[in-house]
Amino acid sequence: MHKLFSFSFWNSLARLILRNREVILGLIVLATIALGTQWKYMKFSHTEANLLPDDHPVNIEYDEFIKQFGEEGNLIILGATQETLNTYEKLNAWNQLADSISKFEEIDFVLSTSNLPVLELDEPSSSFKVNELLPTKLKSEADYAAFKKKLFTDLPFYKNLIYSEKDSVIRTAVYLKKDIVNTITRKEFVLNELVPLIDSYRNNGLDVRTSGMPYIRTLNAQNIVDEIGMFLLAALLITSGLFFFFFRSWRATFISIVTVIIGVMWAFGFLGLFRFEITVLTAIIPPLIIVIGIPNCIFLINKYQQEIRKHGNQALSLQRVITKVGNATLMTNLTTASGFATFIFTQSKLLKEFGIVASICIVTIFVLSLMIIPIIYSYLPLPKEKHLKHLGKTWINSFANWLGVMVKNYRIAIYITSVVVLILSFIGMYQIRVSGSLIEDMPKSMSFYKDIKFFEESFDGVMPVEIVINTKKKKGVNKPKTLKKIDKLEEHIIETPELSRPMSVISLIKFAKQAFYQGDPEFFDLPTSNERLFMAKFLKNSNGEVGLMKSYVDSTGQYARVTTFMKDMPTERLEYVEENLRAKLETLFPAEDYEITLTGKALVFQKGTNYLINNLILSLSLAILLIALFIAFMFKSLRMIFVSIVPNLLPLLMTAGLMGFIGVPIKASTILVFSIAFGISVDDTIHFLAKYRQELMANNWKIKKSVYSALKETGVSMFYTSIVLFFGFSTFTISSFGGTVALGALVSATLLFAMLSNLLLLPSMLLSLERSIANERTFKKPAIPIIAPKSDEEE
Repeated sequence: MHKLFSFSFWNSLARLILRNREVILGLIVLATIALGTQWKYMKFSHTEANLLPDDHPVNIEYDEFIKQFGEEGNLIILGATQETLNTYEKLNAWNQLADSISKFEEIDFVLSTSNLPVLELDEPSSSFKVNELLPTKLKSEADYAAFKKKLFTDLPFYKNLIYSEKDSVIRTAVYLKKDIVNTITRKEFVLNELVPLIDSYRNNGLDVRTSGMPYIRTLNAQNIVDEIGMFLLAALLITSGLFFFFFRSWRATFISIVTVIIGVMWAFGFLGLFRFEITVLTAIIPPLIIVIGIPNCIFLINKYQQEIRKHGNQALSLQRVITKVGNATLMTNLTTASGFATFIFTQSKLLKEFGIVASICIVTIFVLSLMIIPIIYSYLPLPKEKHLKHLGKTWINSFANWLGVMVKNYRIAIYITSVVVLILSFIGMYQIRVSGSLIEDMPKSMSFYKDIKFFEESFDGVMPVEIVINTKKKKGVNKPKTLKKIDKLEEHIIETPELSRPMSVISLIKFAKQAFYQGDPEFFDLPTSNERLFMAKFLKNSNGEVGLMKSYVDSTGQYARVTTFMKDMPTERLEYVEENLRAKLETLFPAEDYEITLTGKALVFQKGTNYLINNLILSLSLAILLIALFIAFMFKSLRMIFVSIVPNLLPLLMTAGLMGFIGVPIKASTILVFSIAFGISVDDTIHFLAKYRQELMANNWKIKKSVYSALKETGVSMFYTSIVLFFGFSTFTISSFGGTVALGALVSATLLFAMLSNLLLLPSMLLSLERSIANERTFKKPAIPIIAPKSDEEE
């Protein structure tokens, strides 16, 4: 390991690269082609993001529910207001839309006003018969008025199921076949069949609102796909544009673009090679590689141009680029990769795959940069003087001089400012809220998000919550005691404003009693014991089930399912609603007689967010530990670890405080900010300390002179890379997804804070603690002997 960081190793590596240019370029081309063959295995995720480990109890409960009752998220909802359906012709068109949808082979069944089943008593056969409420098309406004009276007045079974009690919104329930819900077939059906069909009716004056988890997931996933290309282009344009602004060289800009594009191609290849699905997280890896790769190019090309300006020897300049910058750049990329690699230890499949691919790609973009840039420059003529002018720009020199003045004369002010910022950060941190919402990050401007809010307003939610009641006995669901308990549970759910009217076997039994009394809505309630005796023969002859309700009791009669839908709400309220619901379940269904499972996609996602938050400290602590080990290995000094870590922890605390003050919650997307930003921000620290140690050895351990020299030389590159990173991550703010916007903005802000911290606080601490952390004995035999500058004659 010691040899890996020695001068002889990097010098040998430089000779190896420059003497085998054709072979290395050929290997890169072959590797790119090989990874390109893996692109065909890339596929987009058709399942919802699951942040929990597969063996987590919440996931196990949900999987058991799916095995027992099938996929729950197979419901697509269409809705229309009374203003839209204000004539019998429009209601006929509405019914025609439902009939058209029911003809697709991907559909299990459709429940709409065109085929509403109505239970009716058939005394001759002593059974209940199912007839349709509207067997034919409406022919007049009188028919329409009669239909509405029947639906809204005489059929309480459909209240808040087909029509909204609040505003009389009518909806159609479209049930997909459960075996296609998590497949590409669902995506193709929704995008290629359902959406165009609905749009055709909208164009004819029918204002159709659409929602439901399969529909939301499909359009949301398509948005992610559409944004990948946008992010790649934006990241490439902005970072390369900034690169050109700093270097004023088309040649240098083109070389950098080629390097990062190859890195992006490799990133897609790794996704295909590992058979990882493209998710909302892995989709940001390609633009991330561009944003992180360009700073590598900046350090290497800036060093090359500095050497050319110093002595004009191209071969010597290219060798020094690899030997002097390669070591520090390797360490910075390893620390960045470590920040991403910590996600591997979260046990969440989603984050683990993201951490694996991101960390591998960061290391590979370093390798590509180190080989491609010197090799390409070796074939090109020396840079012209106009390309080297940026090295002596007045404003850059003024900036470097300002840093020196601040560190020299205003260290106390820097410390006071840091302490004040730290205090404010802690105040802000106490105001951070947690969000486990499934829809908070969805694009607010998209029509499907607006439709979610539409259905929440009318029907109290679209995100399913499932309750499974295990009676522990066959036919236990049919017992009057159990039915009464389920009825009380439904009353509790109805009284909870954030939950919609539940569906269960209770609704069917109440409907049957109403039918037994000739359809009188006054009798829509649970039958008494005597009524059950009279109804028993009719229920038996009717086989005891209706198609709509067959999914709410299993074949043994031991398990009952209660389904409700939940509004989007703050996590604190969600936890209260869940706790209140669990308390009611425990009261109604004692553990000795029943076994209760409370699950559903919304609850699973919320638990996943809490799981990530609980693991945030672990992953961040691991990142800090890994990076501290790198620093310790470089300097063999505990005090140097302290000096290195503090300037990088302060920006993280500042960002956390900022989140609290401006109201950005901790959620699945923003949790990533801290590990990512810490891994990247430490890069500047390592570059500065590496140069600082070179200057110490070159200046005979004169500490102040070494600090100012390191600040002047590395300050420019640190400024360049920080600006590129800031604007590079800012490209994520053009996303329509709230989480991606927050991720980009927060990482950008953190890296900006980190630049100032590393350029002001870090050298100030070195000067203040110079006697205790930087002496000749500490650095004379460094663990990683980064090369001290030599004269041209020596080399």
